[in-house]
Amino acid sequence: MWDIIISSLPSLLEAMIKYTIPLTIISFFFGLILAIVTALIKFLKPHGNAFVRSIWGILRVIADVYVWAFRSTPLLVQLFIIYFGLPNLQNFIPGFNFEIPAFTAAVIGFSLNTGAYASETIRSALMSVPQDQWDAAYTLGFSTTQTLWYIILPQAARIVLPPLSNEFIGLVKDTSLASTITITEMFQVSQQIAAHNYQPLLMYTEVAALYAILCSILTILQHYLEKRSSRYLKGDEG
Repeated sequence: MWDIIISSLPSLLEAMIKYTIPLTIISFFFGLILAIVTALIKFLKPHGNAFVRSIWGILRVIADVYVWAFRSTPLLVQLFIIYFGLPNLQNFIPGFNFEIPAFTAAVIGFSLNTGAYASETIRSALMSVPQDQWDAAYTLGFSTTQTLWYIILPQAARIVLPPLSNEFIGLVKDTSLASTITITEMFQVSQQIAAHNYQPLLMYTEVAALYAILCSILTILQHYLEKRSSRYLKGDEG
């Protein structure tokens, strides 16, 4: 048993370093940018002229539809639509040729899915900052942008850190779905090895242990960041 575990470990670690970790980091980075933009569109209420309000209203509808669509459908289905479905448009649109590499399709799918969920988390954090903070900033002569950047976002960042960390850890585990669109990440490598040594229980347990170790490290980092971000709160001795 140990011979199988030790012999398969280098291949699994290689897949982790080559695909699982980069896929998680890149997808979360783009997903977080998308989440912040979407959350701000849904949170802010511009007071400009009618044209600006109309444009903002259209953007808000687009943001609402985007969040609804990706929170209402399974991630696996989204990956299949992006990787297998979009190239099929060439059957309906003459001259259309849209081939997406598997890794790119996975990044797009994970980023869009993460952005939809994280945007609601960020929006909730922004809404949790008391209105008094806005009023006090306006009294001091701050503009809306200055208030958001210097007053609201720093407070919201501390609030949103735990749930966003959970999103990141969840994304690590969700990358196993990338195996369904031909990416040889850890789970697919374990499947390939199991097909040769006929030890599926052993291989799947080993890859589960690797995911657990990786997520445990991230959990420890999450607790450290939470402690650091809360060190100035009253009553916090850390």
